[in-house]
Amino acid sequence: MDTTGKNTPLIEQRADPFIYKHTDGYYYFTGSVPSYNCIELRKSETINGLKNAETFNVWYKHETGPMSQHIWAPEIHYLDGKWYVYFAGSEVDDIWKLRPYVLECKGQDPLKDEWIELGQMQAAEGDEKTFIDFSLDGTVFENKEKRYFCWAEKTGGQFAASNLYIAEMESPVKLKTAQFMLTTPDYDWERIGFWVNEGPAVIKSRGKIYITFSASATGACYCMGMMEADEESDLLDRNSWKKSRYPVLETDYEKKIFGPGHNSFTVAEDGVTPLSVYHARDYEEIVGDPLYDPNRHARVMEVKFDKDGKPVFKF
Repeated sequence: MDTTGKNTPLIEQRADPFIYKHTDGYYYFTGSVPSYNCIELRKSETINGLKNAETFNVWYKHETGPMSQHIWAPEIHYLDGKWYVYFAGSEVDDIWKLRPYVLECKGQDPLKDEWIELGQMQAAEGDEKTFIDFSLDGTVFENKEKRYFCWAEKTGGQFAASNLYIAEMESPVKLKTAQFMLTTPDYDWERIGFWVNEGPAVIKSRGKIYITFSASATGACYCMGMMEADEESDLLDRNSWKKSRYPVLETDYEKKIFGPGHNSFTVAEDGVTPLSVYHARDYEEIVGDPLYDPNRHARVMEVKFDKDGKPVFKF
């Protein structure tokens, strides 16, 4: 990847960016479009090539009912030989009734083949607490031959705290275990504007699993925190996880990078160098609701590691 101008946007006006490098050698990109009305995909053999790659709108929101408003934070994953997109959507008549939904591609070309709706992500049998309130930002990862779903959920309405939860998956569309709360907004930097933990992303290093997440409201106060656990531990046990005391990435006024967050991870063209894909604005002052300001641009940075193997994020 060309690292010149690394603080400049890769793709403008694409928030919640997600890049998946597939076994075919291509990078697949998706993210929230400013109109929040569709799922957009593009691909390229290089990271920089994604900038001007042809875009394909593979799915559009419904006119009414579920999945008719706020189509947010899509992620594309290849699981068990099939392509899936996980995203959140609400309803025109209840715009904060966000739930996680799943699409499946009927073929092996996710840009051109048909996508079908598999409905809402399903909770485990007997779990009556999961996906019953404001739920979004689902991601998928594997560890020790188990697959996990990690997501953000508020309990108690729109203005309640947004926590991160994790559960083992039974299938690409259903959980196997009840929800386990990974983190709630404990610190002051997670409580600016709103009490928020959201946008989880997973990276592994030296036998440990790190989950980055985003905190606070979506303006310049938006920042990233991090959880860590030993990969041999029980990931559904509170004692397995440790949370960073301070943000691992936040606004840099000198470099004019405001509200960095909602990242994902991929690797550079060398197949080794880890990259963090995140969004941020070029300015602090926002007119109106930050949620509807379109200029959260997708950016990429190389992930460094400290002497203990812990990820370090630096513009």
